[in-house]
Amino acid sequence: MDTTSIKKSLRAETLARRDALPADYRREGSESMAKVALNLAPGTVVSGFWPMRTEVDVRILMDSLAAQGLRICLPAILDKTTIVFREYLPDHAMVDMGFGTMGPPAHSAVLDPTVMLVPLVAFDNRGHRIGYGAGYYDRAIAALHAKGILPRLIGIAFDCQEVDRVPDEPHDVRLSEMLTESGLRAFEPG
Repeated sequence: MDTTSIKKSLRAETLARRDALPADYRREGSESMAKVALNLAPGTVVSGFWPMRTEVDVRILMDSLAAQGLRICLPAILDKTTIVFREYLPDHAMVDMGFGTMGPPAHSAVLDPTVMLVPLVAFDNRGHRIGYGAGYYDRAIAALHAKGILPRLIGIAFDCQEVDRVPDEPHDVRLSEMLTESGLRAFEPG
């Protein structure tokens, strides 16, 4: 089987496991992740994401980080290949971003995150991930790298989303850490 077919199969299997988690379990897991200390300095720019379907609800974590003095931003889809990160203020109105997500309106400040909470479908114990297949995060991370910004990449998922091995390709960027309901763990460099 080729890489694309393997990723498609892993996506389907992993999403089925995540979708099968009871709503109470997902809520409690999301709340426990919000209590994990990420040890970030006030003013640090952190990108989060608006949860869709049965993803971890990172809004709890984002609100906690904002209360600690961090600047939060969310992805905004500009076109079929590009996202930027707009500043998220918990008390401001959000707009429909498509794909079942919400984000800050167009007049919001565009920020370059130095820490990214990365959504994903599946991950392995090497720090490789499978997203939803559009490549937005790979391109956004590459754009940050081109600016000289090497963000701390923290994957966000439930434990059931771990797979034995994600097939990796040259353009894939490894996560440095993974946050699940079991806690925060770092991946070995390289």
